[in-house]
Amino acid sequence: MELRRKRVYRQKVIHKRAQTQLTLLPEQVAPSVGAPKHCKPFRIEGVDWETTPVFDTYWRFAFARQEAYARRLTNVFPYSDDPILQSYKFTNAYRVADRVSQFMLREVIYRGDQSADQVFFRTVLFKLFNKIETWSLLRQSFGEIYWSPTIIPKISQLLTEKLGRGTRIYSAAYIMPSGGGAYARKHDAHLALLLKMMDEQIFKQIHEAPNMKMAFGILRAQPMLGDFLAYQFVTDINYSNISNFGEDEFVVAGPGARDGLRKCFPDMPMNLASEAIKAVYVAQAKEFQRRNLPFRTLWGRPLQLIDCQNLFCEVDKYSRVAHPDIMGLSGRTRIKQQFRPSGELPKPFFPPKWGLPVSQA
Repeated sequence: MELRRKRVYRQKVIHKRAQTQLTLLPEQVAPSVGAPKHCKPFRIEGVDWETTPVFDTYWRFAFARQEAYARRLTNVFPYSDDPILQSYKFTNAYRVADRVSQFMLREVIYRGDQSADQVFFRTVLFKLFNKIETWSLLRQSFGEIYWSPTIIPKISQLLTEKLGRGTRIYSAAYIMPSGGGAYARKHDAHLALLLKMMDEQIFKQIHEAPNMKMAFGILRAQPMLGDFLAYQFVTDINYSNISNFGEDEFVVAGPGARDGLRKCFPDMPMNLASEAIKAVYVAQAKEFQRRNLPFRTLWGRPLQLIDCQNLFCEVDKYSRVAHPDIMGLSGRTRIKQQFRPSGELPKPFFPPKWGLPVSQA
């Protein structure tokens, strides 16, 4: 109880500090960007929907989080002048720039055999656990990771041993379903799913799919992969050379994004969630300009649908402190993870097929 009281007190202090400053945008960064007194309606599917101050914060958060990323890349401290960003952990404005995505690109997808079956196997194996330490453990035990049916029981045995010693093998970023009790251990259910997908040559089906929506449907048809996980998986696979779908083709709103959407558009029905994200994606340049926010794109690449979706999830978290009176669907009121600097960022690495003018190393 004492720890809980301290957390609540800390959040109240941060909220008070945030209200006494220009939330997200200190004057030394952008001098004339105070929040508008009236919230302007936003058009989605031909209808003008009323917005709350959280929608304005959405754009300011995207700007400030990208500025923090730029500062980290150039080792400018503090990374942000915003007290909420200083105190709590938020993902990057661009999903691909996040620590786990960067590791996956460099160490999983583009390291090793680039044939479609091997890339798919490595990518899905990594994503099942979504934890850098688990992948490093596999590499230490097996060296380069290659697909063959015989490696599945070896991985299972290794992970079972590590679990018995108290090692955490799953990320807390999102929860993989357990498989409904068909397996004694959760990781065996997930490895069986991977084996099934390899046997069915899902990698080939995705490669031949005409668009991201159809590729998403192929993954969505697999056991234990709901809308959210199937969308995350197809996005990660699409970073590779297995497919080359545009990230502006298709989007699925996850639970966190739906919370953020409700806070921004309180009267909008959730069956318009994907359309709302698409409308935000299309309007991004105009919305940043309207607020006098010189948004830094990712070396010329604007926010994609997956990024706009993620930003709704992040602004839901941010607004728990900045706008505690505006509630989402879940009713959550506090942010769990605190920000702890982890040293210099490695040089960014992005899918070479994107052709971004940043050195790949």
